[in-house]
Amino acid sequence: MEGVPAASTILWVAFGLFLGYVLWKTGIAMLRSMTSMPPEPPPSGELRKVNRRYRCDVCGVELKLTMAPDEDPPPPRHCLEDMTEVAPLYE
Repeated sequence: MEGVPAASTILWVAFGLFLGYVLWKTGIAMLRSMTSMPPEPPPSGELRKVNRRYRCDVCGVELKLTMAPDEDPPPPRHCLEDMTEVAPLYE
């Protein structure tokens, strides 16, 4: 039977076609996700998520700010002085 391909060859061709289809669909989905617009920022006055860390130069108290009305909030005050922003250790 020279005209009939072996069953393993048919399985490999089917697997290759299935893999090509999956790669095609994944690529199209990735391209579509890049064309969607980012969400609009929240209205003024609503809290936004931030990750800022501050330290008091006078007494050494550290503070982590997680929510603020602006993306760039002013530093809080402690010991009647503005706190200084410190870089996060593991982020």
